[in-house]
Amino acid sequence: MQELLMKPLRDILHYPQLDTVLMVEKFIYNNSGEFKKKSLWEHLPKQMMYQTFCVIIDYLTQSGKIAIDREGKIAWVWDPEGVKRYLARKDLSWN
Repeated sequence: MQELLMKPLRDILHYPQLDTVLMVEKFIYNNSGEFKKKSLWEHLPKQMMYQTFCVIIDYLTQSGKIAIDREGKIAWVWDPEGVKRYLARKDLSWN
């Protein structure tokens, strides 16, 4: 989010509220890999400006919570519990 805050204020008309970011996160998590960017925006349960949606998508991409494949579909990739399970396995460690 820090990179987004460094943009000039005139470039971003409206910064998203936390509940809006969480709503987009939940929607992507529940529909992972089904939608491309514009289609995802059109199917959200709550309408928002497309520019605000793009700010959220940029933030989620930079934070490592989502990824966009070659086809442009957006998928949820954030799994801290899965990472902890793999790190705890001794057979997967390296020296």
